[in-house]
Formats: sequence, structure tokens, C-alpha cells
Amino acid sequence: MVATIEYIEKMIETFALAHQANASTEARLGNVVELKPSLADEVMITADLHGHRPNFNAIRRIADLANHPKRHLVIQEVCHGGPKYTTNGGCMSHMMLEDVAKLKVEFPHQVHFLMSNHEWAELTDYPILKNQQILNLLFRSGMQEMYGPATDTVRNAYLPFLRTLPLAVRVEHGIWISHTLPENVDREGFNTKLLDTEINDSDLEENGPLFRFIWGRDFRQANAEAFASAVDAEILIHGHEPTEAGFEVPNAVQIILDSHGDKGTYMMVPIGKRFSQQDLVGRIKRLRPTAGSG
Repeated sequence: MVATIEYIEKMIETFALAHQANASTEARLGNVVELKPSLADEVMITADLHGHRPNFNAIRRIADLANHPKRHLVIQEVCHGGPKYTTNGGCMSHMMLEDVAKLKVEFPHQVHFLMSNHEWAELTDYPILKNQQILNLLFRSGMQEMYGPATDTVRNAYLPFLRTLPLAVRVEHGIWISHTLPENVDREGFNTKLLDTEINDSDLEENGPLFRFIWGRDFRQANAEAFASAVDAEILIHGHEPTEAGFEVPNAVQIILDSHGDKGTYMMVPIGKRFSQQDLVGRIKRLRPTAGSG
């Protein structure tokens, strides 16, 4: 069933406001959100969701941002995955992207939706193939089911919001949160200019610095240490990599969270304290503790 004109107009307005909220987030410096005790008491860190509605609902419930005005929430990678429309098989994850935009509008200084490779792929029309299906086409088919002839108009409203997503969150005392890290930083270096300057057209090209920043899967100790040094961090917290247990510790510098599936996880971290990697691993919890039991 195609959405009403009123709903379509409201969604376009929501994305315009969410775009403005990205630009005006009070803790944002360049493309990095800097969380310090003056602005935040704690941050809830989550990772890839891929349309997983029960886990997204759990995140909103646990975060309880309305009752915790100095609690911040990191969200990443909601596009591509989850339920499909029964009529045309289109992906319904566009609705989760819309819900994230609504959340950013409601809590503009508390919600930080990070740039990931799947959102970048929607921004640039870069095809992602999985299980012999192009995920972008499934996503567009889902939008078509919801918005009919207004699909392109609504999608164009998404793009400024996606283009201005922050690239990372830095938590005082050495914690760095981004979708992933570039490959071969130990051999090729990392130009931190990407973190400071507005995303431009060249950043949307395949194999450019931004592409490298959000697609890498180089979890070698040497690479992690080199990247941590480049961004002045002690511990790196990422998503991007599916995990069996809901998290992985691939080396002494990184923690990988996975918020998708029955074992999806999150981490609640107080601001202003120094934590070891072991301390932070001990703070990892399941989004739905009873999921998959019985």
C-alpha cells in the first residue's frame, strides 16, 4: 500500500531536519563527535543492525534517552536486511533508516548514526551483492512498495542526511568508535584530513579515502595499533564484521560488536574514565538476554 501524501511530506521534512541535526550536533568537530564529561555521562555503543527490528526496538528501550538527557547513543549500519514486503520481496530496512532519522530529530545531540559501508552504498548507488541478490535493488523495491511514484523524491531526501553522517565518535581517555578501520595503515599510513573536512564528491568514489575507511577488514595487531596511533586512541570499537557470539576481540587494541541477530550486543560506557580492553569487554551485554533460549 502506497503511503499517503501527508506521510510522504512528513518523511521528507524529517530527513531535512535530521540533516540539519547532523550538522549542528554540539559535540561534533569536523566529522568526529567528541564526547566529554561536560556533555555526556555515558554512551551506549551498538553496531550493525541490518534491519533487525527486535534489536532496534531493544536499543531504543535500553537507551531510554528521554529519561537520560546526558546519555548518548551510537548506531550504525541499519540498511539492507531484515523483513521483506510479501508483495514484491522488497527490503523493509528503509523503514529503520527512517526511524533513525526520526530519532536523530528527537534527540539531535544524543544520537550519533555513523557512516558505514552499507549507508555509503545507498548514498552512492554502489552495488552490494549477497546471496546472489543486489541489496540496493531490494532496498529500492521496498521503497517502491511504500512510496510508489514518490520513491525517487523520498530517496533524494535521504541523501543529504547520509552524506553528513559522522565518521566516528571519540570518547575521552582513549576510546575510538567507528564502523571499521582502513587496511594496511601500518604500511601506507592514514591521512586524518578525512576526519576534519566536509565530505565532497571525491569522497564518494570507489577506493578513495572514505571508501577505505568504511570497508576495511584488516584486524592485524600491527594495523590496529597503527590506526589507533593515527587517531590518538587506546581502544578501537568497531562493527562491520559478523560474529558468532555477538562480539570479537581480534587483537589487543580492538573490540568488534555485532548488534544483529539473537546474540546481538551493546556496550554502555561511562564518560571520563579510562578503561582497559578487558574492562570494556566486561561491559558487553546482550540486547535481548532471553533471545534464542529454550
